[in-house]
Amino acid sequence: MSALKDVISLKFKTMQSDGILLHREGQNGDHITLELSKGKLSLLINLGDTKTHPSNAQINITLGSLLDDQHWHSVLIEHFNNQVNFTVDKHTHHFHAKGDFNYLDLDYELSFGGMPVPGKSRTLSRRNFHGCFENIYYNGVNIIDLARKHKSQIYFVGNMSFSCLEPQVVPVTFLSSSSYLTLPDTSGQDEVFISFQFRTWNKEGLLLSSRLHQASGGFLLYLSDGKVKISLHKPGKTLSDITAGAGLNNGQWHSVSFSAKRNRISVIVDNDVTSSAHASIPLQIYSGDTFYFGGCPSSGNISECNTSFGGFQGCMRLISIGNKAVDMISVQQNVFGNFSDLQIDLCGIIDRCLPNYCEHGGECSQSWNSFYCNCANTGYKGATCHYPIYEQSCEAYKHRGNTSGFYNIDSDGSGPLGPFLVYCNMTDTTWTIIQHNNTNLTRVKSANRENPHTVFFKYSASLDQLQATINHAEHCEQELAYHCKKSRLLDKPDGMPLSWWIGRTNETQTYWGGSSPAVQKCACGLEGNCIDSQHYCNCDADRDEWTNDTGFLSYKEHLPVTEIVITDTDRPNSEAAYKLGPLLCHGTFWNSASFNTEASYLHFPTFHGELSADVSFFFKTTASSGVFLENLGIQDFIRIELYSPSEVIFSFDVGNGPSEVSVQSLTSLNDNQWHYVKAERNIKEASLQVDQLPQRSHSAPADGHIRLQLNSQLFVGGTASRQKGFLGCIRSLQLNGMALDLEERAKITPGVEPGCPGHCSSYEISAYFGTGTSVTYNFQEYYTLAKNSSSHASSFYADMTLNREAITFAFRTTRTPSLLLYVSSFYKEYLSVILTRNGSLQIRYKLDSHQDPDVFSINIKNMADGQLQHVKISREEEMLFVEVNQNERMKFILSSGTEFNAIKSLTLGKILENSDIDEETMKANSHGFIGCLSSVQFNHIAPLKAALHHGSSAPVIVKGRFTESNCGTLTGADSTSSETTHSFADHSGPIDEGEPLANAIRSDSAIIGGVIAVVIFILLCITAIAIRIYKKKGIYSKNEAKGSENEDSAESALKSELSMQNTANENQKEYFF
Repeated sequence: MSALKDVISLKFKTMQSDGILLHREGQNGDHITLELSKGKLSLLINLGDTKTHPSNAQINITLGSLLDDQHWHSVLIEHFNNQVNFTVDKHTHHFHAKGDFNYLDLDYELSFGGMPVPGKSRTLSRRNFHGCFENIYYNGVNIIDLARKHKSQIYFVGNMSFSCLEPQVVPVTFLSSSSYLTLPDTSGQDEVFISFQFRTWNKEGLLLSSRLHQASGGFLLYLSDGKVKISLHKPGKTLSDITAGAGLNNGQWHSVSFSAKRNRISVIVDNDVTSSAHASIPLQIYSGDTFYFGGCPSSGNISECNTSFGGFQGCMRLISIGNKAVDMISVQQNVFGNFSDLQIDLCGIIDRCLPNYCEHGGECSQSWNSFYCNCANTGYKGATCHYPIYEQSCEAYKHRGNTSGFYNIDSDGSGPLGPFLVYCNMTDTTWTIIQHNNTNLTRVKSANRENPHTVFFKYSASLDQLQATINHAEHCEQELAYHCKKSRLLDKPDGMPLSWWIGRTNETQTYWGGSSPAVQKCACGLEGNCIDSQHYCNCDADRDEWTNDTGFLSYKEHLPVTEIVITDTDRPNSEAAYKLGPLLCHGTFWNSASFNTEASYLHFPTFHGELSADVSFFFKTTASSGVFLENLGIQDFIRIELYSPSEVIFSFDVGNGPSEVSVQSLTSLNDNQWHYVKAERNIKEASLQVDQLPQRSHSAPADGHIRLQLNSQLFVGGTASRQKGFLGCIRSLQLNGMALDLEERAKITPGVEPGCPGHCSSYEISAYFGTGTSVTYNFQEYYTLAKNSSSHASSFYADMTLNREAITFAFRTTRTPSLLLYVSSFYKEYLSVILTRNGSLQIRYKLDSHQDPDVFSINIKNMADGQLQHVKISREEEMLFVEVNQNERMKFILSSGTEFNAIKSLTLGKILENSDIDEETMKANSHGFIGCLSSVQFNHIAPLKAALHHGSSAPVIVKGRFTESNCGTLTGADSTSSETTHSFADHSGPIDEGEPLANAIRSDSAIIGGVIAVVIFILLCITAIAIRIYKKKGIYSKNEAKGSENEDSAESALKSELSMQNTANENQKEYFF
């Protein structure tokens, strides 16, 4: 282009949905075309010869919708260097034309309303524009003014005038399904001919109906699944049913012509012979006296209007009866015809998919009143495809009970970044493993400063996705191995490193595996054990033999490695090899804060969730109420609060008046246990979820305000008015997928402490169960029953229905049969987990009180072998997944139902209440459970923790001998010895110090002799004390054995083994010199 900046602006108005507004062409085939296609404006930029500029040869930007509405629309195209701004009616699209745009040579020709040589370029329709232009300016020059003055550089093609002659077309809008228009006709004609145009988004609707003259029948012309159908009928009998057209609910104008003459009917759609249908009928047709368009009058019994589908919602125009146009202005003035709920002289159609409020690439479709999002294959769900279907981390999958494998993770939650595939290793610590494209050991020769060996690493995720994953993790690392033979890393006489790597920040890094950013060294330089003490890397010794500098890079901000550059392998015998491992991350950064006074709060910048907002967090408290979070605007607001001990309320106002969604829990939420809250609000609905309780949601009002406009600070743990503040702990607070750093803010805020005391070990509690011990956690409070004993209990708890459970526990016993866990219901439904007589695990689900229970047996081995057994059970409706000792997850299908209704209580050990249970569960219950139970969790509830740490406040009943123990953390008979060995290893020095130490011993044997004497004396003292303690413990064990004579010998052996281990541990702590 010759001008540095190019600006074209114009206004247009038209009734046609297609046509070329502007075409500008260069001599080498480059061109820009502005074209109206199906009522939308497309800007096509073609860079001509694709051989010369193959990349990005054609750009196509579409803006606007329904622009064929006979109203003026403005267009502005600005081009400056590579930047192009395309604006239609205040909606602007900015884009860069990727360099090649500079080649555009467009000084050849500029035409408006059509193309000089049709077919020269690949446009969408090639139809010329039919309508009006005004204010056409090119770089400040008024083109219409030049044309009016018949300037020589302008020529005309076809009919054109300098005035805007508008055709008198009067559209009508059928506003609701009860709208209709009745028009009279001359009765008894042997020919019926009707034509009209319509536009709508609805797939169904009655377009036209009429009764036939002197025949008790009529015809219906209607839309069904976006097609036009005609049904000719007599009472109780359909004579003919024909269909024409398809996809007619696309918002475009479509014409319909219906004719019936003698015994033949035909319909033509869009004047297209291929979209027409004809039929012959055994009936002579004569016209009736009235036509009903769009619907039926509600009053009176009008047989020809009885139709199973609703009225038409949309627009009609150019209605013609018997080749005579209907004057809609006369209808409006009540000169003839009749109507109800019509808008005359305006088509009130709007495009609800522009702008597209479906997020993350969701596909928008619409009806007259609403829009819908198809979220298939997006990785998101919800009314606007806002919420992720994948977890944010491998840690979250493990928390759900999943095992090692490939998983999609969405590291920024509902944020703009999509999900990607990682491998989750969940054997011990949960590691997220992200691979790259170059994992092999790669050898390098003949590289120097002028010709370096450079390698780039591409990961299975984008850098933004990687950054979100790294930020979300507690620790990340990547192993970098550099093997060398006469190839140096840092030895740099001129101050330049010989090799380096580049990470996510795009900065050159010269520290290597096992070292840290602050020092320019390898791991051996940091530890002081390089093979040549003059250098900080093994490779810098420059020896003619293979050595290496290998270790983990673990500075999160620099990871992952994206590039390695090697320059020192071009001398004789010089060679190197490198290997970069995958990116490994573990730990979710559970950012948390404790609020110690009602007036304390944390404040953050204003929350921007104008069209969609989601908030999720965990909390624990003993307070009965308090505000978790609040953000105010001038009138709008958003707030989440614990309204009462059992109710959470999510309230907001986006300009339609305050609205709230509440979830009632049947158990107290102020039980000092962790509870999960997730609230979401988008322009279609608002929803709230608490723990595993059913989600509650409210639909947004139709055509109301949609933007949440906030302007104050976001308050967490309190309110702007400093009232009703929250007391307790909040962790992992996320807004639209972004985690808030509560801990950093808490460090500088009075009344708020960073972190939550003891939140990691919430469920890791073990207890020893004796004979007949029973621990029952009640989901329902007893006093409610007592007060309402006259009515059936289940009526109170009908909504305490579970579609899913997540259960984890560990146990250690030698007894069979045993009852491990039992969950009861007010509806005689239950779940029992038992050990059968042969020691196999059995899960029995009874979700239908009229059927036998579903029984699932896991016969891996005898699980009553005194070893610690880990069990995970999770159910999603009819799908049941079971994992034992981190073996492969097993899948079962339930047949008795999917809903666990009105759950009542969870029992560990012996069931003491009268229960309607099957024979096998009854046998197991007769023995109860004797042994160790550990880390028991049912959904969000930790019954052992509730019983041992919150017995007074939690709804728990304990009967029998029940003591806290560390039996769930010990692994077997060798645990004491391994601990002891470990402590010796900790105190010994580095291996390399062995030789100097030996020399010292040889030279100072006299001193050593004295030391040995002292050591022997101390050992004798310790032995004496240990014997006394052992005797005391032995007496205690004997007394305990007397108290439980009915326990068998194997069980006693297990108990004494655990007791011994406890004693050994206590001795270590109490008598340490």
